[in-house]
Amino acid sequence: MAKQERAVRTRETLIRCAAEIFDREGFTVASLTTISTQAGVSNGALHFHFASKAALADAVEDAALVRLRAVGEHVRQAESGLQQLVDATHGLTRGLREDVVLRAGFVLSGDTARPPQTDLRLHWQSWVEGAIARAGGADELRPGVGLGSASAAVVAATVGFEVLCARDARWIAPETVTQFWQLLLPSLAAPGLLGALQASGTILA
Repeated sequence: MAKQERAVRTRETLIRCAAEIFDREGFTVASLTTISTQAGVSNGALHFHFASKAALADAVEDAALVRLRAVGEHVRQAESGLQQLVDATHGLTRGLREDVVLRAGFVLSGDTARPPQTDLRLHWQSWVEGAIARAGGADELRPGVGLGSASAAVVAATVGFEVLCARDARWIAPETVTQFWQLLLPSLAAPGLLGALQASGTILA
């Protein structure tokens, strides 16, 4: 059992260190030697867990997807579907600020040097589309708002924040996300619901 626990810890350490390197250098430049050195293990130990750099990148993406799905699960306590969407964008950007594995997963999804095994941007798009559809089904949207147009606006903006934050972290600051929703919600939410929505989010942790 102790040997298995050490193997699990080593694998998790390798994924975290790989995420740090991929986030900083990208997939192409990142080297397995750098990753193993940062993780404090030998190249042989790394290859025991991951046969190649691509396999390690796949593992980082898989771990990032677990974190992304947790964002969607965490916001279900909000009663309104639109509030869940607002809260999820705040949760996503908080994760991008604080969790290098999640951030690296998105970096890898957008890296043209390799086809992503797990495209986090597509998973995020699917979640947003589902949230907008639920809000529409609950009559939370303004009359005339198209589900596709609403989803496209949210996905384009939030993925844009994720891309731009590589050079300027202010793009994923809470204030930026709040201002985005202050601008969009009046065009999106049914008038009777608008006053009850919090652009700054309702989920604190």
